[in-house]
Amino acid sequence: MEHSPDNHASEGKVTALFLDFSCVKLEQMTQHLAACLAKLTDAQIWQRGGPHENAIGNLILHLCGNMRQWILHGVGGLPDVRIRDLEFSTTAGLTGAELMELFRSTTAEATAVIAATTQAHLLDRITPQGREVSVLDAIYQVVGHVQQHVGQIILLTKQMAAQDLDLTIPRPR
Repeated sequence: MEHSPDNHASEGKVTALFLDFSCVKLEQMTQHLAACLAKLTDAQIWQRGGPHENAIGNLILHLCGNMRQWILHGVGGLPDVRIRDLEFSTTAGLTGAELMELFRSTTAEATAVIAATTQAHLLDRITPQGREVSVLDAIYQVVGHVQQHVGQIILLTKQMAAQDLDLTIPRPR
């Protein structure tokens, strides 16, 4: 397939849309997470319904570890410092404010890497967690993973706070 200047410009627009939207979604999830943590006590953040469940604190640590491994290490080339087992075995220690700051700073680092990704780099192959994927795949995986777990945190927060969070469209009650 030949690449005319128009095709190249269109591909560049698609790349920019994908990268921008990925950053926007991560920022949106950061705002949703902040709204959740503002409704919860530190005890609620580390509460588990049973040994088979993760606390909200564990999910936040897990998301930060995942973003570091897939984006900062895989896409950005930084050292892989993730200790995945600690994300799930931790039972307390960080406050809601500290977890939020960790999530904000990790997301800011990840979005900086995503925003700086070039069209050509999207096709490069990387191996986060020993899985060979394209850079595009890694970004898509991380954004979806963050949305999945923030959705769980939203549900848990609604249950614990016994109220809707009005994250998208505030409704009269």
